[in-house]
Amino acid sequence: MLTTLRIKNLGLVDDITLELGPGFTTMTGETGAGKSMIIGALNLILGQRADRKLIRSGCDTCIVEAVFDITHIETPIDEQLDEYGLESCENNQLLIKRTVTSSGNNRQFINHSPASLNLLSLLGRLLVDIHGPYDHQSLFDPQKQLELLDAFAGVTEMREDYSATVAQVKALQREKEDLISDEQSYAQQLDLLRYQSHEIASAQLEKIDEAALEADFRKARNSAQIRELGHSVLAAVSDSEPNLIEQVSQIGQALHQLVQLDHQTEALLEAHVQMADIAQDLQTELSRYLDSVEIEPEQLIHLEEQVNELQSLKRKYGGSIKEILNFGEEAQSKLQLLESRDSEVERINKDLHALFHQLLKQAPALSRIRKQKSRALAEATGCQLGDLGFNDGRFEVEIMNHSIVDGEIESLRSSGIDQIDFLFGPNPGEPLHPLKQIASSGEIARVMLALKTVLASEDHVPLLVFDEVDANVGGETAHAVGEKMRLLGKTHQVICITHLAPVAAAADQHFRVTKSIQEKRTQTAVEKLTKKKRVDELGRMLGGKVSAAKKHAEALLKRS
Repeated sequence: MLTTLRIKNLGLVDDITLELGPGFTTMTGETGAGKSMIIGALNLILGQRADRKLIRSGCDTCIVEAVFDITHIETPIDEQLDEYGLESCENNQLLIKRTVTSSGNNRQFINHSPASLNLLSLLGRLLVDIHGPYDHQSLFDPQKQLELLDAFAGVTEMREDYSATVAQVKALQREKEDLISDEQSYAQQLDLLRYQSHEIASAQLEKIDEAALEADFRKARNSAQIRELGHSVLAAVSDSEPNLIEQVSQIGQALHQLVQLDHQTEALLEAHVQMADIAQDLQTELSRYLDSVEIEPEQLIHLEEQVNELQSLKRKYGGSIKEILNFGEEAQSKLQLLESRDSEVERINKDLHALFHQLLKQAPALSRIRKQKSRALAEATGCQLGDLGFNDGRFEVEIMNHSIVDGEIESLRSSGIDQIDFLFGPNPGEPLHPLKQIASSGEIARVMLALKTVLASEDHVPLLVFDEVDANVGGETAHAVGEKMRLLGKTHQVICITHLAPVAAAADQHFRVTKSIQEKRTQTAVEKLTKKKRVDELGRMLGGKVSAAKKHAEALLKRS
């Protein structure tokens, strides 16, 4: 339910806030007062593309904010928000805000977080249905019509079962297509998978330590330079004249003499002993290391081949040994599947045949109930249309079937074998036409009102907005329109913009839209009417402020 609607700098509106309640709400006012701004604001909330011409002249920004209470909405709104990474509704309050700027930097927010227009449009279809010369006329969509017929017929569960079977068929068909291709392609796939599996398996990557392999190869490739550097260091330590060890020995002799002369220098002698040990260790370790650097040409070639093979495998199958091994496992699985292709295809064909046989039972049963209930829906809608001034109008549900052919996946629709269209003929002797081809917006709105009345318990969109339902309507038909709005208000929140006093009198809430000049500027205001002011407004709609109009207005309110 829409509880709050704030509009700022939209058209003639400066800044107004509407607090709305449940049931049937009407909005009235003189032509040109700005009632259309209410529809315009709702369309912005529902994700319609924004036009900067909507911004009030002299302003840079237009803002529309809406608060919806989703407590009793059957559609899981929070799940939709979570799917898009948005905050869930706090205290079941859904907050939507649109900002339109003259610079074109428009933004929209859901629960204070930035959101896309696509998500706004998706939520809009779940929250509001606007009937009139606007875009949110969901009953024009044959798929939506079929959903409503199924809800009216009580076959929603049967349809879901049928849809699940179709999904199984299509999944199996995709699996089959992955297996079956032309023989040349099949042979090429087999050869490629066999080659990949063998190449990866023969490399025995499980036994390779990549870091150690690279270190060994680097050492082998640079062995000559290593030996040259190592021998130059070894010569300086022990082989050249003079060398480090001899110099250390000479230093030791001098220190011994120094200690004889001054015992306080004994610490220096201890430091010399450590230095001598280090020099000796350096000679020993360096000799041992140089002995290990002797690399045979065959060993270098082997290491180079291993490194090149690993790099080649990385380029083909992945950036690490783990990724290469994973690729090999997948290739082996695909290979086993292809090598057992014939038996797999036979299994799939058997399953497909069984599922098609199941569909051939499900589809006619679903279609049969639809046809039976479509007549009841047409009859009930026709009765409602009679109350709304179409005494000779006709309403029908056209159902067209297509056949299911075993094995032809293209012939399958998840909704069944039926395609439907709601047809309407307002004039006797004239052919019926699909709803979307009806030219008169007043006729469209009244047909929608009739359908909404019949399908009220099956249609879960909580807010219904009607505009121009009073076109070419008068007399008792106007009372019937008001009564149906009132009845719809028992199961939905209804907002109706009308010029008909009998329709407005049936409302639970009444808002009056007026236009005035404030500080040399025209602006629209909206006022929620008390009972006395309702009498005055209804009297105006009936023809003026004369006592007869006022008495008529009081009678309308009493009748409602």
